[in-house]
Amino acid sequence: MSIGSVVVTVSLGLTPVPSAAAVQTVCNRYCDGRDAASATADRVAATSTLYGRRFTLHVNDTDAMAWAVVEGGRPADEVWIDRSFDGGRTWTENGKLGDTTIPAGSTAWRTAQYNVDDWNNNGVGALRACGKAGDRPEISCTSWARSTWNAWDRRTAAATGLMMRFDRGTGLFDGNGWWTGANALTAVIGNLQRSGMRSYQYAITTTYDKNINARQGQFRNEFLDDTGWWGLAWVAAYDVTGDSRYLNTARADADWMHAYWDSVCGGGVWWKTDKKAKNAIENSLYIQLNAMLSHRIPGDTTYRSRAAAGWAWFQSTGMINGSNLVNDGINLSTCRNNGDVTWTYNQGVLINGLVELNKLTGDGNALATARRIGDAMTTSGYLSPGGILREPNEPDTCGGDGASFKGAAIRGLGALNTATGGAYNTYLTRNADSAYTRNRNTIDMYGSHWTGPFVETNHSCQHSALDLLNAAP
Repeated sequence: MSIGSVVVTVSLGLTPVPSAAAVQTVCNRYCDGRDAASATADRVAATSTLYGRRFTLHVNDTDAMAWAVVEGGRPADEVWIDRSFDGGRTWTENGKLGDTTIPAGSTAWRTAQYNVDDWNNNGVGALRACGKAGDRPEISCTSWARSTWNAWDRRTAAATGLMMRFDRGTGLFDGNGWWTGANALTAVIGNLQRSGMRSYQYAITTTYDKNINARQGQFRNEFLDDTGWWGLAWVAAYDVTGDSRYLNTARADADWMHAYWDSVCGGGVWWKTDKKAKNAIENSLYIQLNAMLSHRIPGDTTYRSRAAAGWAWFQSTGMINGSNLVNDGINLSTCRNNGDVTWTYNQGVLINGLVELNKLTGDGNALATARRIGDAMTTSGYLSPGGILREPNEPDTCGGDGASFKGAAIRGLGALNTATGGAYNTYLTRNADSAYTRNRNTIDMYGSHWTGPFVETNHSCQHSALDLLNAAP
């Protein structure tokens, strides 16, 4: 069998038998252990070398399976496959798949084929080829890779990368991501709406059923912005499923937020139930969520009036500064703009809210204001240096709340782009191309810097990149 420019001298018609103790069999179109000679496609996805041995991961994209090959070796050299269902963070669940050694008289050998994903259990996987010299302890592994199943373009590949971080046990991303998990779920739903790929629609039901009674129930908690994020996620879930329980939960979330609107500083929703701050983010979410609900509830006047009142109050605070950027909140002593940081999500969420308000009421001023904020965000040397969106004080890691901010920002800009007939196509394309070429690993995981280089990711950075790819033309 020819592999690239290398000819494997051993007859590979016989499939090595995997060690039964090391294998948890997965069956999709075919079961683990299928002879590599039967593969209907062969793509070399990744390679590594060690002491002159070459270890290669071959992917059969047609059947979503893969196998490992060792070349340039000696008898007793070992080769196997690792399989991970959490983006390469762990792989102990399945041990060393197909673990085998080069037989006497040969210099090359291969494993059988193994499934990349576990479709029966919603396991979204990645594989790598590993091996070692028979007389040395060191191990060499390729980078992680996967098939093009549910990853036929960069949007669906990023969605699949995000779903590698979905915890099927908790129904949240990375185990316990709360408001960031709401954003991640919204990005997955957005990808479904954009690509038509329904493979991950199960995440909606899983998240809902496992968390509906968490915190204060109905996805409410002491942070009113958290509640707003979840409300928007359930509106999106309702849009793709038609299931009224999601719309009812979104209404419960909006009502919870409204319970913390009062006359202090003339109106506005408190950031937290302890009533110590009024900020841009929860009030922007309030506008957007109420406007979206009103669109979906026949004959509604309640949510419509709340959305309009939210925008009237927001304008009165001066939180939109002279540069047409949104600062973080108000000073409760003056009831005016506190001059704090212009985080990216403060721009994008208000933009999204104003686009929805315009669709609901025809308020031309709302759309014009959204356009001014969008223009300011995309041309700001502070928020878009070199024309690429960057969070203030953007970290080299994906921890903390800020890793989700750019996703919400770009989601709002994408809504404005649609409303204006593609006014931001160039900006969105530039950002998407930069992230794809400079900030991506071998399994389409994205880090925090859309200009690169890639740094280790989490669900927050990943959903932000997915939001970008969903929004790009």
